[in-house]
Amino acid sequence: MPATFEPSPDRQCPMCAGEGYQLKIEQLNASAMVCQCVPSCARCGDTGMVEHVTETGVRYGRCRCQMLPDRIRLFNAAQLPSRHSSNSFRNFDHHSNSASQALVLCTKWLHAFTTGKEHRGLVLTGQVGRGKTHLMIAIARSLIFEHGRSVRFIEFSRLLSQLREGYGKGISDSPTLNHLCSVPLLIIDELGKGRLTDWELSIIDEVVSRRYNANLPILGTTNYKWGPPTGAAAPNIAAREFEEQTLGDRVGGRVFSRLQESALYFECKGPDYRAMKPQNLSHI
Repeated sequence: MPATFEPSPDRQCPMCAGEGYQLKIEQLNASAMVCQCVPSCARCGDTGMVEHVTETGVRYGRCRCQMLPDRIRLFNAAQLPSRHSSNSFRNFDHHSNSASQALVLCTKWLHAFTTGKEHRGLVLTGQVGRGKTHLMIAIARSLIFEHGRSVRFIEFSRLLSQLREGYGKGISDSPTLNHLCSVPLLIIDELGKGRLTDWELSIIDEVVSRRYNANLPILGTTNYKWGPPTGAAAPNIAAREFEEQTLGDRVGGRVFSRLQESALYFECKGPDYRAMKPQNLSHI
């Protein structure tokens, strides 16, 4: 169920479609702002504070109108990629039975998690173009705007690039890793991607192990099959890589064992979404 914000946004607003916020996607990461359709708050006069008269006197508290700005701040802190920031369950193209099943199961996991019936994370597996990132962003947006949860999204290769850039500037990786290990909900896109150097494996091991020890869930996506290490070497042919290697082969037995205990998984099947889009000018 969508959150009820006060004052209520204009449900007919063409800019925000009644959600009360607009997305800005000019940068690498998306950000949001309160839509102009949201009226001024009559309760607090847009000060954000209201008086409460009690037996012991007058005290001040935050007005309910701050719920939307608070959740916008959570969204901006999540660092969702601009390209995918508008992804939602509503605009997920579930044109096949497998895609419909993925949508249903993700919404069921979300309900179980937010109601406290499930405490494990979720990893979506499957070949490229199966809608894994779309569904994960939809989960993130729902967690933020509907449930007020703090979420952080990272694409694993991007994280490695940021850490390398920091090393070049003499900046320690500790602040970044400490944040990723302590944020209430972490989403890792492209688990298992990389060259599998000792350093890369040490980064994913530290993040997963520290979150595992702190009972903090991990959500993620991967193109590799869910399974422990098989001992198979990486194939020379890139097209066969995802078919022959497991996630355990890519992240190591220690990390996969922790993921296996702390996260559920679901394999997204069906056709490649990207291949189904018109690719020449004749459709215009």
